[in-house]
Amino acid sequence: MKKFRKSFKAATNGIKETLIFERNFKIMLVMALMIVGLMFYFPTSRTEKAILSTAIFAVLTLEMVNIVIERLLDFVHPGHHEEVRIIKDLIAAIVLIASFGAAVIGLIVFWPYITGVK
Repeated sequence: MKKFRKSFKAATNGIKETLIFERNFKIMLVMALMIVGLMFYFPTSRTEKAILSTAIFAVLTLEMVNIVIERLLDFVHPGHHEEVRIIKDLIAAIVLIASFGAAVIGLIVFWPYITGVK
């Protein structure tokens, strides 16, 4: 149990670090909270809530992976390196694609509630 608590504390420290220093993550978190609000404002089904929650957690998780990779690359190669830039662009593209996917899911789920057209 002691090891679990230590691991849990390390994980919460990582979340705190992210919330304090990562602007993009904070923006994504605010957007996620807005979506959660819409999930309970509209009469969404349990399935819709599960799909939206999965999309939200996927984007937030990928953004944290992006942060880790960027920080690791900055630590290993502090100066400008073309290959490092390409790797950072690629991981950012992954987050962007996941964000677009989440937006499409949001439109599919919320559009009928917003427009009244099923």
